[in-house]
Amino acid sequence: MAWKRSSPKDGKALQYTTIKARLYPSEAQAELFEKTFGCCRWIWNHMLADQQRFYLEADKHFIPTPAKYKKEAPFLTEVDNQALIQEHNKLSQAFRVFFKNPEHFGYPNFKRKKTDRDSFTACNHVFESGPTIYITKDGIRMTKAGIVKAKFPRRPRNGWKLRRVTVEKTKTGEFFAYILYEYAVKEPEAVAPAPETTLGLKYSVAHFYVADSGELADAPHWLKQSQEKLARLQQRLNRMEPGSKNYAEAVQKYRLLHEHIANQRRDFIHKESRRIANGWDAVCVRDDDLREMAQSVKLGRVPDAGFGMFRECLRYKLAQQGKALIMVDRYAPTSRTCSACGLVLDDAVHYKKRMWTCPRCGAVHSREVNAAQNIKAQGLAQYFSMQEREVA
Repeated sequence: MAWKRSSPKDGKALQYTTIKARLYPSEAQAELFEKTFGCCRWIWNHMLADQQRFYLEADKHFIPTPAKYKKEAPFLTEVDNQALIQEHNKLSQAFRVFFKNPEHFGYPNFKRKKTDRDSFTACNHVFESGPTIYITKDGIRMTKAGIVKAKFPRRPRNGWKLRRVTVEKTKTGEFFAYILYEYAVKEPEAVAPAPETTLGLKYSVAHFYVADSGELADAPHWLKQSQEKLARLQQRLNRMEPGSKNYAEAVQKYRLLHEHIANQRRDFIHKESRRIANGWDAVCVRDDDLREMAQSVKLGRVPDAGFGMFRECLRYKLAQQGKALIMVDRYAPTSRTCSACGLVLDDAVHYKKRMWTCPRCGAVHSREVNAAQNIKAQGLAQYFSMQEREVA
């Protein structure tokens, strides 16, 4: 994933990209990583508890730094200090976004080993002796761990600066490194959208998305396809004794299957978003609250396609080419507006009703295609209106 930040130097922008590498640590390195995961959870929970206690006593917000805890917890010195500092930064950021928008961002929670992600982040610092983190021919050098054997899907280009690395352990026991690079690029020229080069997309539970042209994505329902296999594994687990060797093997198979489903979903999203970003000058989508829609009883099932991730992939891939992802108001009546004459129906069109006829002009509409056409029209109007205000 990549995104941009304006830079005053030579009219260029700083762009960031991440390389995901598979790690193959030795036993000692894997043990160090496990210790680091545990220390990061420990330091997070203690900083959060002290912040809450300080707020109750002094009515002020204050988060202690990791240095405060090293005397009472000497085991913290066994891991990379940068990982602990980053936990402090993450907690501070969590409170900043919470105070900024409490309704959208929840209050920071305590971390649990059983449910939370096993990961830590370390920043790269360059000294006279060299950088603290760098990649080699077949590995990555990290503080405390040394050179960890790794497999890279691609290599950084000349001029890329390594900023930080995040190490993660999946539920299946695999280690990955997310290496963040920074580099300067020329700002892409803004591409002005036109009706014929703009795509309108309507989120669809059944088809993933429906385009204004009537094109359907029809993404495979990977979770549904594997439901029988998952059910069989769950039945086997219910008959086994927790803690036994067979139980551990069955849990591993269950986790591997879920990981395979997630990889299938991610692969489709990246390929489809790249195809659209390369083929269109602008994309209009409605700013739907997907979490609320997933919890809706009317849908009858939890969507497993990952449309939220798809929108984010579209956003940064379009931005790399100077193109725009135009977000339309989620409350816009796109489904009950006639795209031919503009009539807005008093009542919403039921989601099970595939077709409807406009009572004014007699046009027959597919509910989802009509909504996609309205999203496109409203998105273009919104874009040109914003451009006129900027010029004025």
